[in-house]
Amino acid sequence: MYPHWTCTPETEQEWFQALASLARYLRSPEGCPWDREQTSRDFSRFAVEEGRELLEAFDEADNDEIEEEFGDVLFCLLGAAAAAEAEGRFQLRGALMRAHEKMIRRHEHV
Repeated sequence: MYPHWTCTPETEQEWFQALASLARYLRSPEGCPWDREQTSRDFSRFAVEEGRELLEAFDEADNDEIEEEFGDVLFCLLGAAAAAEAEGRFQLRGALMRAHEKMIRRHEHV
């Protein structure tokens, strides 16, 4: 069974950790056979598809749908990261660090 939180996450950080943990759990032996079969490239392709759905939701100006599709894109990216970790490609922590550093570099006024 998924090692869920003893209480409902409240902060963005707790929710992010819960979602990243779920993506990793689904790829574990106790998780989901389908998720285990997917590669980081597969999850990346799913993220692109979900990104298109996110754009459609923005075009329709449906805020509930935008929020849901954003979550789908994010989860696909976390699935890609979990698969990449298992494949020895990179660690999520490193990707987050690089993105943070890059955005600081691109915004010199920060």
